[in-house]
Amino acid sequence: MHKALLAWYETEGRHDLPWRNTDDVYHVYVSEIMLQQTQVGRVMEEYYPQFLEKFPTLFSLSQADESEVLAAWSGLGYYSRARNLHATAKLCPHELPQNMQELQKLPGIGRYTASAICSFAHHQSVGVVDTNIARVIKRFFALTKASEKEINARAEEFVNAQEPRAHNLALMDLGSLVCLPNNPKCELCPLAFACEGKNEPELYTTKEKKVYENMELFYGIYEEDEKIAFVQSSSRMYKGMLELPSVEPVEEDFIAAFKHSYTKYRLTVNLYKITEVQGEAVWLAYDTLQNAAISSMTKKALALYAKKREGIEIG
Repeated sequence: MHKALLAWYETEGRHDLPWRNTDDVYHVYVSEIMLQQTQVGRVMEEYYPQFLEKFPTLFSLSQADESEVLAAWSGLGYYSRARNLHATAKLCPHELPQNMQELQKLPGIGRYTASAICSFAHHQSVGVVDTNIARVIKRFFALTKASEKEINARAEEFVNAQEPRAHNLALMDLGSLVCLPNNPKCELCPLAFACEGKNEPELYTTKEKKVYENMELFYGIYEEDEKIAFVQSSSRMYKGMLELPSVEPVEEDFIAAFKHSYTKYRLTVNLYKITEVQGEAVWLAYDTLQNAAISSMTKKALALYAKKREGIEIG
């Protein structure tokens, strides 16, 4: 089974991913944190290279201000990931621990991330279980009501001790490309000959209906001398970042509204023209906004306002 899996991975695996072509622990760590809630393509093309260019080492990250880190993370969402990454760098500015137990004591590093660092960077013989691998394990061993603990134990038993890194990456790709949640491609699976759950694969897929919470937000845009006023966010979503000031809606000052999704929230964002800010304002020039610690929602609001300024009809 190990030989079949590795032979498949050699020809079909995603070897072009940059974090798979390095043993640099910091690079592997950054990629794993980014990939937790973001699609592979966006991480590879938009965020991973730019973040490492700005913070090439764990030490350089530890020396940065949080606002710089959040600015580099802008658009990735789930900003607690960036704050935890920064906090970990400050605790371990020169080197991360090399075992799972010590890694899990650091901010934002759970069992999966710790095992991924140990396997992918240090080539340690540990089982790595993400959503895709869990599905493969459950189907392969026909585990209908397995706990997380049992799935992890099976993954540990199944590890190829000679090639643990390639083994875990192969399972990850198998779950991503072949052992799909719906309509798995069992005819392409290198493990089909030994898979105990291949005849009823749907039994081993957990289907959870995501529940979203609707929320309406009201923000003001105060523009003066080609600068926009911001305030430090106190919200749980965007803690530590800059955002447009919250306002009480006044109908005659309405600019536009738009929809935005963030984690479990479905937001309706309303923009209003204002001429004063409650509290201390932070003024940013237009040409600095791209590198500021503002969210993709705020960038969307500013783009909408820019269209309005230019007289472009907003639907």
